[in-house]
Amino acid sequence: MTKTTGESTAAKEPDSTASTVHTVVERAAGLSDDVLKSVEAGQRAAIEAVRQFVDTVDEALPAKDDHPSRRETVIDAALDMADRLVTTQYEFLRSVVHSADRTLRKSDDVDK
Repeated sequence: MTKTTGESTAAKEPDSTASTVHTVVERAAGLSDDVLKSVEAGQRAAIEAVRQFVDTVDEALPAKDDHPSRRETVIDAALDMADRLVTTQYEFLRSVVHSADRTLRKSDDVDK
């Protein structure tokens, strides 16, 4: 009887490992989808914010002739700021994904 129990436990272990690996893969895929959606939403929000800002500046400081004006200086600064914000968001999310990857790999190594 002990042999039979040992055999059924051994037979269950591969299924358990496969189930754990499948769960880890599902969690990683779900996290990747969430991160991509978050990045896309952040980029769209940044683009819309810059668009609204440029419209406001255009109304407040209309362009004069063909020479650079304060308007262009302000718009260039806003674009630089938006670029830095998007870059910072990207780096943050990349760090989160990297940390999640390390965590998942550690749990995968422990399961083996």
